Amino acid sequence: MLKTGHGLSRCCRTLLNSVRANRRGTVFVEQTPVAGYAGVIIPLRGKKDDSRLFTPIPIRPSPDDINVGAELTGTLDKAEMLKVILKFSNRKEIKFLCVENGIDSNLQQQAFVSFRKYCLETDALPPDLHVVLSDILQGAGHVDDIFPYFLRHVKQIFPHLECMDDLKQISDLRQPANWYPNARGMNRKVIFHSGPTNSGKTYHAMERFLAAKSGVYCGPLKLLASEVYNKSNQRGTPCDLVTGEERKFANPEGAPSSHVACTVEMTSINTPYEVAVIDEIQLLKDVGRGWAWTRAFLGLMAEEIHVCGEPGTADLLQKLCETTHESMEVRNYKRLTPLHVEDHALQMLDNVQPGDCIVCFSKNDIYAVSREIEARGKEVAVIYGGLPPGTKLAQAAKFNDPNNSCKVLVATDAIGMGLNLSIRRVIFYSMIKPTMNQKGEKEMDTISVSQALQIAGRAGRYGMKWDEGYVTTFKAEDLPTLKAILGQTPEPLAQAGLHPTADMIELYAYHLPNATLSNLMEIFVSLCTVDDSLYFMCNTEDFKFLAETIQHVPLPLRARYIFCCAPINRNMPFVCSMFLKYARRYSRNEPVTFDWLCNQCGWPFQLPRTIIDLVHLEAVFDVLDLYLWLSYRFPDLFPDEKLVRDIQRELDDIIQQGVFQITKLLKNSETAVSTNTPDEDSFAMRQRKSKYYREAGASGTRGRLTERLLAQGLLTPAMLQELKHEWDQQAKRSSRERDATDDDEDPFDGGKKGRRKGTRKTLK
Repeated sequence: MLKTGHGLSRCCRTLLNSVRANRRGTVFVEQTPVAGYAGVIIPLRGKKDDSRLFTPIPIRPSPDDINVGAELTGTLDKAEMLKVILKFSNRKEIKFLCVENGIDSNLQQQAFVSFRKYCLETDALPPDLHVVLSDILQGAGHVDDIFPYFLRHVKQIFPHLECMDDLKQISDLRQPANWYPNARGMNRKVIFHSGPTNSGKTYHAMERFLAAKSGVYCGPLKLLASEVYNKSNQRGTPCDLVTGEERKFANPEGAPSSHVACTVEMTSINTPYEVAVIDEIQLLKDVGRGWAWTRAFLGLMAEEIHVCGEPGTADLLQKLCETTHESMEVRNYKRLTPLHVEDHALQMLDNVQPGDCIVCFSKNDIYAVSREIEARGKEVAVIYGGLPPGTKLAQAAKFNDPNNSCKVLVATDAIGMGLNLSIRRVIFYSMIKPTMNQKGEKEMDTISVSQALQIAGRAGRYGMKWDEGYVTTFKAEDLPTLKAILGQTPEPLAQAGLHPTADMIELYAYHLPNATLSNLMEIFVSLCTVDDSLYFMCNTEDFKFLAETIQHVPLPLRARYIFCCAPINRNMPFVCSMFLKYARRYSRNEPVTFDWLCNQCGWPFQLPRTIIDLVHLEAVFDVLDLYLWLSYRFPDLFPDEKLVRDIQRELDDIIQQGVFQITKLLKNSETAVSTNTPDEDSFAMRQRKSKYYREAGASGTRGRLTERLLAQGLLTPAMLQELKHEWDQQAKRSSRERDATDDDEDPFDGGKKGRRKGTRKTLK
């Protein structure tokens, strides 16, 4: 045994001596040649503190282990052993030897602590380590002899040390074009429709889409995808709709059509098409969603790829085409209607005119401006990003309707795309907008040239009421800034976004089985190699936030990854809370039923009486959206998609009612008074009745349904009697008017749904 100890000591000293010969003044930089580019070297991108992302795995010895070392050499003195280990960990030679084995100073500190704790607290050390420590304590060995066993321990608590090369290879993202072999096997023709807002670029691409034998439209918003879906079917081209939360088929029997309108994230890269249209291609620079446009552009299997967007995207697209060995044709378009920058700012809301749209960058500004304008006797339409699609469309229709008294729009930059609005003049309430950088940090800065042009370009839209567009600011001091911005050309795009796929993260998890999903994503982003001349890594903060939220919930890795890809606003606590509840029920294999969801969300929904009520209802709408999103990925455990979609439409109606009287909500919020007018009572009662009748017709369990609604407090006995009486009266009137006898069936006896018009009686 002593001989073995001395042999190890000699080996360690030989290694240390070879290290000393080269250690001074030497810096090792790992570089990797780029395939296909002779002489081009790209350093592996990584932060100096990468090792901080790796957390040690605790090693717990088995209580059943037999202390073989103690039987061979006797029990070790723990106090003396501590002195030996401290001496070992303080030796400069050992620390440098650690660095040579990939254990930097960050890992060393954790490793020495873990090793010391392991040696002192373990009753049965591995026999070989026990013998070496015994030799050292007896003066027959050197502290350097501990290093091989220390290294073995470090590789156990930091498994990445054994597979760092594999991890770097998995996260090598320099050639994303090669991720799509099906697309690379095609001879694709790329056509870039380049032009500003309101130039007709998307129109020309869509004409080719409609004329093709098969096609796919990829848009940034559900509203745009829905618009293409509706127009295509109206034009006689059967087209399906695919978004994260919804599937619609043009064929009533559910057979897929040859044309599809989808949100860009839902684009299929495995389906061949004749024509593909990628709208708003400049969004491939978006720090959160840019990866989806990059994936669509590189991966779509289409004979013709028509991309529409800003002129500043052309150079980047050309470079991307070089990586795919494809050529690109550029078609330039000019704005169809003139846009004028006014010489005077609005300054006062008294100067608001019909056709004006005041653009704000915060909800508080939206509320304040809306109230001030309505206080001047002018009706206002309101549009912002948190509103449901139906409410946005209703507000847009209200503003666009020439016969409606509403002539003024107050909106956020949500109007920048997706809505056709008859705006004469765009007024920037402020030129400062909160933005998110690539690190996920919120910044306040002057809006970019691209954003300003996109928003201002909504004025004077071709084919609508106003032949010319105007733009100005609310504050006089902002007007020179606006003129300077609009006089510039947007900076050319330099990079396209990338994001790790589920397969990549699964491979990481295989090598690092004890790491959390959030930690895996951090390590991936830190180690990944990206061609910075073309690509950047999209922000993953939202993904990591959701991963940490459900980290304690036992889920398979693939399911956990899918949950963390859910489109959630993490600034809405109620939505995040429901996200966690969804994950918990999924982990327990418990279906997320309609009844459970209604209890969680406070169904039946009431009209909002304050702004707080309205904001909460918007959060509930997002919770229902999240349910629908998950129902298409886990249909077995989210089974009630149709019922949830039904109450979501009803909630959309309620939110619309709230937005229509937003000034009243603001007043109630200030006075903390919740008034409930007869009209509101009637509306709420109609909502309850419609849901009641719908469920009565769908469930076929008349008695149990009535008892459940009574037990939940959704109906009182008095309300039940009133409902029956009202139903009977309506049935009699209908019978007399239509001379029919089949409409007087009692819904409580399994009859038909009793939805009738004309009754606005309030139940008390």
